[in-house]
Amino acid sequence: MEFNLRLFFYLLFKKADAICAIDLDTILPCLFISHIKKIPRVYDAHELFCEMKEVVTRPFIYKCWKFIERFSVPKFKKGYTVSAPIADEFSKLYKVEYEVIRNMPVSSEILQTGQKEKYILYQGAVNEGRSFETLIPAMKDVNCKLIICGDGNFMLQAKDLVKQNALEERVVFKGMIAPDELKKYTQGAYIGVTLFENKGKSNYFSLANRFFDYINAGIPQLCVDYPVYKAINNEYKIALLTDDLGPACISQNLNNLLGNDVLYQELKNNCMKAREVFNWQQEEKKLIHFYNQLFL
Repeated sequence: MEFNLRLFFYLLFKKADAICAIDLDTILPCLFISHIKKIPRVYDAHELFCEMKEVVTRPFIYKCWKFIERFSVPKFKKGYTVSAPIADEFSKLYKVEYEVIRNMPVSSEILQTGQKEKYILYQGAVNEGRSFETLIPAMKDVNCKLIICGDGNFMLQAKDLVKQNALEERVVFKGMIAPDELKKYTQGAYIGVTLFENKGKSNYFSLANRFFDYINAGIPQLCVDYPVYKAINNEYKIALLTDDLGPACISQNLNNLLGNDVLYQELKNNCMKAREVFNWQQEEKKLIHFYNQLFL
């Protein structure tokens, strides 16, 4: 509530030609300011906010955010989101037709990191629903380090899991690090990890930033077998997909990528091709076109 009040008064005294709300966190002040200033408003939905595990599993919190969503989203006729299934959900629920503009990294040269030791990388929010409960125990059967870059609401539990499984030497937490430093970790990794529990439509229909970061770095990844990832992988085969998030299956798949040189090289070669397609230089054209149309 405090953030929304501060944002409202901050925006009240800012000159703007349009206003874009990012997720439900900011939607109410943006809605009210767009009315007051009589300027176009846009909704940038990074996810199905009310269907995130952190929200959908807490009934009172869910009701509050769902009320805000039902009140606000129909009033944002223009918007974009990260995947077609999420856009379809907004269309079905609120009769709004949102475009799909994915969050992709800027394509850049892959630097030789000089990294000799193989490691597995998870980058992003260390939050509920990201399968740390099974990924961390799985590392007992994987002879490789797991480096976790990021922070979030599951960090304390994740560190407890490391202690419970006596994995202090194998699982390393780097916390929040600067983007340039993160890029070095990503390009130096041997395998990336993109795992989500199928609890709430937001995870099931997601398209995580890290999925494209790994592709852009030219590294294969272990990824959930959910619709959007599956569609991309069917076309480019850049990842090993799994629909079983149990520790045994995760460790088996990671060991397969670590030990099967033929499979690994095939996925890596495909990443190098796919990175020419899945980058911000290509995706930004959609965003520029969107705002050009908005101001016609």
